[in-house]
Amino acid sequence: MSQTTYHRALEIMSDICIGCSHCMKVCPTEALRVSGGKAKIHVDWCIDCGECYRICPTRAIRVMDDDFKHIFDFKHRVLLVPSVFYAQFDENISKEKIYAIIGELGFTEICAVEQSVDSLLDEENEYLKTAVKPAISSFCPSVIRLIQVRFPSLVDHIMQLLPPIEITAQYYKNKFKREGIPENDLGIFYLTPCIGKIAAIKSPVGGYTSPINGVINMDFFFNKVFLAYKQRIPITQTVKVSREISSKGVLFPTTGGESVHIEGKTLAIDGMANVIDFLEMLENEEIEGMDFLELRACDESCAGGILSHRNRFLMANSMKEYACKMPVTHNLTEDYKKYCSAVIHMEKIEPRSMVKYDRDIEVALKKMEGARELKLLFPGIDCGACGAPSCEALAEDIVKDQADINSCIFLRTLYEKRGEMSLEETIAIMENIWGKDRFIKKK
Repeated sequence: MSQTTYHRALEIMSDICIGCSHCMKVCPTEALRVSGGKAKIHVDWCIDCGECYRICPTRAIRVMDDDFKHIFDFKHRVLLVPSVFYAQFDENISKEKIYAIIGELGFTEICAVEQSVDSLLDEENEYLKTAVKPAISSFCPSVIRLIQVRFPSLVDHIMQLLPPIEITAQYYKNKFKREGIPENDLGIFYLTPCIGKIAAIKSPVGGYTSPINGVINMDFFFNKVFLAYKQRIPITQTVKVSREISSKGVLFPTTGGESVHIEGKTLAIDGMANVIDFLEMLENEEIEGMDFLELRACDESCAGGILSHRNRFLMANSMKEYACKMPVTHNLTEDYKKYCSAVIHMEKIEPRSMVKYDRDIEVALKKMEGARELKLLFPGIDCGACGAPSCEALAEDIVKDQADINSCIFLRTLYEKRGEMSLEETIAIMENIWGKDRFIKKK
């Protein structure tokens, strides 16, 4: 289950994992199993939503971000900062102080990720005139991967427009090129509030290569900046700050911050469970008359990002208050249209390869039927005692020779009752799934 054709943004540390199955039960694509008393991830099914990371009681799931020291490989070090980062600090800590500390930590230039939002929104409204309806925002990478993996019939609904982070990165790459700075001297880094964006930058969809050189964990960086603030470190370095951002840009990462500027009938939906429910209705053709869907995997959108530090509601409120102080547009909007219009569009997004049964269609159909028949034998209560998240998932694993029918505790009890299986055999099966230590009573 460890092989993948996609970048891995999450890793399970087996020495810390206790095989509690919490992660297995919340995964929206059933990419997790428990075997040998440890959680294991099918990374080609993982959409990097971070639900497992959020719920893990032992912090056994590690974010695979870039080493911060990597920034010093470049002479010019640009940090793309999302507006949610500043909302994590108390209002009495000024942005000027935060800028200064970021410069002292090693960056030479800071800019807002959402500078490109103003020009992107114009492109989105133009795109909608000929798009498959309802068009789905391409902003949230976990939603895109969810559709690729679990709702492949809906990929044509995803807008073929790059998210703000990539457009802003292209702008600064072109800016430094126009200034005559060698490409090898420029490092562009993104401060991410979520795990999904790490994978999206490393393995972008839509035939696009990201100019971003590294991704920094926002939780890690917030603690680094806040500690420097508390210790009152001396400021010896200067940093260039591009303060250009509009009220639209500040609120774009919040729920409704995108859809409110889209012409036509729109909906803004956040939270993975809510997004899945709505996509199921859309797949079943139960949704009519909708022009645009803003779908975000996290509750309160990026304010609820898995790597955010502060309470998501307080962050969202801080962003709204800050947006009230900002202009409706900013001075670089025309520059973005001039230098980035050619890179906003991306290629069609393809379904993500998630081979459930077999690549051979005839074999796959036979296994599918076998899984359907097996599922009828199981109790249908999805207890997870078998090490799979559901009875259906266990049936699928069995026909793929990745599990045994005797993994089901209810069937084993039936076999024991009939005298067809011994207690020792059932204990051995449970130890294989959950580990021998789980069945040793500790005093």
